[in-house]
Amino acid sequence: MSDAEIDVAAFGIAFQRFMERVHELSGPRTSPLRDRVAEHLEADPAELPTVTEQVPSTDLPNVQLAVEALLEAAPGWELIGLPAEARHYGGFSLASLLSGRMGPHIDAAPPTYVNVPVAVGEVHACVELGVYLLTYDGTPVVLLVASGMEHAPRPGLSLEVLSPDLSVSERFIKRVRELMHEHDVYRGKVLGFAFSEHGGFGITFQQVPDLPREAVILPEADLDAIERHTITIAAHADALRSSGRHLKRGLLLYGPPGTGKTLSVMYLCGQMPDRTTVLLSGIGAGALGQAMAIARSLQPSMVVLEDVDLVAMERTMPGHGTNPLLFQLLNEMDGLAEDADIVFVLTTNRVDLLEPALAARPGRIDQAVEVKLPDADSRRRLLELYLRGVAHDIEAPDGLAAAVARTEGVSAAFVKELVRRAVVAGLTAGEEVLTAERLDDALTDLLEHSAPILRSTLGANPEAAGAVGDREAVQSAVPGISPAGWSRL
Repeated sequence: MSDAEIDVAAFGIAFQRFMERVHELSGPRTSPLRDRVAEHLEADPAELPTVTEQVPSTDLPNVQLAVEALLEAAPGWELIGLPAEARHYGGFSLASLLSGRMGPHIDAAPPTYVNVPVAVGEVHACVELGVYLLTYDGTPVVLLVASGMEHAPRPGLSLEVLSPDLSVSERFIKRVRELMHEHDVYRGKVLGFAFSEHGGFGITFQQVPDLPREAVILPEADLDAIERHTITIAAHADALRSSGRHLKRGLLLYGPPGTGKTLSVMYLCGQMPDRTTVLLSGIGAGALGQAMAIARSLQPSMVVLEDVDLVAMERTMPGHGTNPLLFQLLNEMDGLAEDADIVFVLTTNRVDLLEPALAARPGRIDQAVEVKLPDADSRRRLLELYLRGVAHDIEAPDGLAAAVARTEGVSAAFVKELVRRAVVAGLTAGEEVLTAERLDDALTDLLEHSAPILRSTLGANPEAAGAVGDREAVQSAVPGISPAGWSRL
């Protein structure tokens, strides 16, 4: 028979009738899961509408805690697990699951849990895929929690609610949202961002060192200015809000590398422990939108953007006229309500490269503090700080006078490395007590014998420290450094 002799339309109609007859003869599609749900609802689930809510996958612990809070007031609840392969189906949903459209092999299974971090060193077991049968407002409710796989057709986290009363389903989802916010595991934590090989977005909890004020070696006036714009305003937030004063604020910390900008940020985190802090650096800067969503939701909050010049370079620079991250940052800072208790802390080693619309416009950056290379008093305090816990016979301040004089023009990072090297050299030589002579030898080694690029990385000013020939050596090692750039090394 040729193709021309086949009536395609007639064949299609006949085949459809054939399949309908097969369906009639096979009886209603059912499964133990569907039967259990129908029994719980006292209704045919195929006839009930479903309310669906999509949330980010990072909210899995918040969903789990919200559901657990609801279950405390819902005696007789039941959790039914599902096989993991169900998440691979593009059309996976509560309706398709209960109607049998996904096939008879997708049925109840033992529940599976995944341990999800909820703080530094702390995890909580969360259901990745399961169906809850419970009662809410006296009405039977079915809740599907489905955490999609990152590369699956439906990534993210899906919540689906089924109930004989649509208004109950809507109120239930609303209550889940409220409890998620109430039990949010990210509130009051210091957060960072991570990205998987597939580009998936994740939140990490950052350990913050316990830094007393005396561990932040800055000129008193500079540290006071930093504290006034952050800690002091936070302490008087309610009074400022009541008097109609705005709370959103921007702080810029700028200066050479290794001078203590990041340490100052860590100090602020420790001094404001109830404030949700989001740290953005490197590739994490691309998650500015997610960071701001967290900051707005979990106020009071602080958003830290390190090396902001990489994001907010002046628009006249080649290739930066249409930088989307710059415009997003400006819009986010402008879009906050006046009473939003959100602090922006921006750090940079190259303040001269910053876009003036960010750095020079009131309302975005309200305070700028230069974190300079440490002066003589600061270098002495740094040496005393890093010598704590080290067995030594160096009496301060006289025993440190020579080292303080020879380290003019170095950064705090240089001083820290100096003490470390001196301790290592002493231990290698079998000395139990660090001496001033050993400290002096380590300083000479760093200034005169280490690679020029290392000295510049640690913030040693070759001219101030008296190292001869470093200018030419470093310029040879790093050709991109201009003569003007030497003032920053």
